[in-house]
Amino acid sequence: MAIEHDPLRFVSGLSAKLATRSRHVCTLFGAGTSKACGLPDVAELQRKILAVLPAPQRAALEAQLVGRNLEAGLSRLRRIPALLSGDQKIDGITAADAIALDRAICRVIISEVDIARADLAATRHFASWLARANYHFSVEVFTVNYDLLFETALEELQVPYFDGFIGNLRAKFQTDLVEATPGSDQDAIPAFFTRLWKLHGSVNWEWSARQVVRGGQPAREDVAAAIYPSDTKYEESRRVPFLVLQDRMRRALHQPETLVLVAGYSFGDEHLNELLFDAAVRRERTEIAVFCYSTIPNLLAEQARLTPNIQVVGDKEAIIGGVRATWSAPEADIPDIFEEGRFLLGDFRRLAQFLAKSASREPDVDARLRQLLEAVVAQQSPAAGQG
Repeated sequence: MAIEHDPLRFVSGLSAKLATRSRHVCTLFGAGTSKACGLPDVAELQRKILAVLPAPQRAALEAQLVGRNLEAGLSRLRRIPALLSGDQKIDGITAADAIALDRAICRVIISEVDIARADLAATRHFASWLARANYHFSVEVFTVNYDLLFETALEELQVPYFDGFIGNLRAKFQTDLVEATPGSDQDAIPAFFTRLWKLHGSVNWEWSARQVVRGGQPAREDVAAAIYPSDTKYEESRRVPFLVLQDRMRRALHQPETLVLVAGYSFGDEHLNELLFDAAVRRERTEIAVFCYSTIPNLLAEQARLTPNIQVVGDKEAIIGGVRATWSAPEADIPDIFEEGRFLLGDFRRLAQFLAKSASREPDVDARLRQLLEAVVAQQSPAAGQG
């Protein structure tokens, strides 16, 4: 008889793990979570940028994109100014051309990921889970997305969070506070503060005097947003937030009893993949649950079959305990979890709903939180866009 995985058993086990207050819970979110909220992913951003740039800048960007995606192309573009002076050129552009193109790209990205275009229902559900979380250690939310979806939802629902910066108008990055282990004597941020770590920067980060600052609004038009870490080794000061946050992720994954939820992430970042896979191998009690919208990436499937503490679920199949198999159909659909032969938690909207319902206690939530959640439920439609 062919082996099949039981969706109800998986969900029940996940709920039990989430209910354990001693767990150190982390999440890693990729572009699929933003896409679930109606914003473009990296591939869509690339198409939109190329469509609006004037012909000379479009040709210059296309030269950087040969064999690369948008993020890798942007990183390469940012190396050019440091290598050139005067009228010297690389790929037909000067240092001044590269700087202008960088700013033009960032302006398009900022426009396209404007949260005015987004449906915040999913991130509000996620924020409501964080509002009710009662773990001994702070929940650490890692994301490679540039947009302000999570910040907006957290602030709407009045969930306190720390993102590595201190200040409002021109906030400075505080390395010592980021590096402190949650729950340790050196940790100056209360445990009930969610940690929001934006691994690839944000549209409201910008470089100022060779350091990254975070503003209250998206980056100004006359500067490039600090999005996606440059690998330029001769500009270490410009890499500080990114390097510190990646190291924060490495240490977080190695904390005892860590549960990591991964969603909307395509496993296209080799360094982050290495951090995840290394933690799974070295820390047997670290558990990683990956939610795929549909197909399971081959790289992830190969690792999960060798590493039992990586569980991967797709819409039609799963890899649990190193065994890859299809889902067994329950006797009746499980609303919002398994319907019409598909496991639904790979859709960030469904996962966020599941998390919002998984909270084991009802704290004293203010009226604003209750009103927002009721509005989310009333406005939701099964016909919402796919994530």
